[in-house]
Amino acid sequence: MKNIIIPLLAISVFIASCTKKDNRSDAYGNFEAVETIVSAEASGKILQFNVEEGQKLEQDAIVGCIDTVQLHLKKLQIAEQKKTVGTKFKSISTQVAVLEEQKRVNLREKARIERLIKDDAATGKQLDDINGVIDVINRQIASVKSQDETTRQEMKGYDAQADQIIDQISKSNIVNPVSGTVVLKLAETSEVVTFGKPLYKIADLSEMELRVYISGAQLPEIKLGQKVKVLIDNGANDFRSLEGVISWISDKAEFTPKIIQTKEERVNLVYAVKVKVKNDGSLKIGMPGEIIFK
Repeated sequence: MKNIIIPLLAISVFIASCTKKDNRSDAYGNFEAVETIVSAEASGKILQFNVEEGQKLEQDAIVGCIDTVQLHLKKLQIAEQKKTVGTKFKSISTQVAVLEEQKRVNLREKARIERLIKDDAATGKQLDDINGVIDVINRQIASVKSQDETTRQEMKGYDAQADQIIDQISKSNIVNPVSGTVVLKLAETSEVVTFGKPLYKIADLSEMELRVYISGAQLPEIKLGQKVKVLIDNGANDFRSLEGVISWISDKAEFTPKIIQTKEERVNLVYAVKVKVKNDGSLKIGMPGEIIFK
């Protein structure tokens, strides 16, 4: 009787070990999400900030604002400077009008002298003198008109400064750039922030990425767009199955990260692979997962 039991026990162990080996997953890893860090695009005190961790936000939603008092004062200052420069146009046009009138008078005088010369009643010197006067007036008109162009350029400079201030005021509104869920809040209302300070992190959790590592021997078994079975923990001794699609395969080998399996496996060269998985709400960032090639 003993001789029968021992072989049966050995066969059972062999079958169990084979079953366990057959059910072993092809790769292991952790779930990730593409996180976007939203930073301040203006400097000042946060007056309003409607962001909480776990909150879902839509793209282009205004979630807060930064104080713009100083920017508005700067805008008013530029408007006054532009108005002051604008008064130069009237002065320039008046000067040009006076010079043009002087030119007309001297042109009439020139015509009279030319007639007198024909009658030998005037000299060539008189004609030269009047021509000299007209040349001086023409140079004065050109000089005043150049001031007009300089003033116009100065006005354009103030317009550019005003546009810059308007842009800065618009960027004082904190606009959410992508749809997703807030995963980390980094600032609070009434804090004073500077340009570029991170305010919060947001990620689209509707689709997660499982980053796993495979050996060089497994590489020929997979391709981009291939569907795979994704396993996640479902209690202490069970798994839940989801469908995933291979979205990225690294073209370079690397040493296995230390979080993966045994020390022996960690010294092997492996390839990173990303698998996209639709999230039904059960997947979390950092959560472990396994895949089986179909």
